Amino acid sequence: MKLKKNLALSDSGFVFDPSTGDSFSTNPIGLEIIRMLKEGKNANDIKSQIVKTYMTDDASFEKDFYDFVNMLTKHNLVEGEKEKN
Repeated sequence: MKLKKNLALSDSGFVFDPSTGDSFSTNPIGLEIIRMLKEGKNANDIKSQIVKTYMTDDASFEKDFYDFVNMLTKHNLVEGEKEKN
């Protein structure tokens, strides 16, 4: 999964898509995940980092991560993927 390359991120969790003019906000963990995705890290790398840093369990991470990825896809922030309804 690749995020759009032109997404602008602020340290406060503000996400701006200049191709559409849409903006979103996310919490610090969401921002960390977006940054890791932009760096090209895969789901396993992200899972290892988040589980270690926030002392959560694998099942909770996976549910929350895939919910978050679905939200990114829904808002067309993922390259080459459109929301399927």
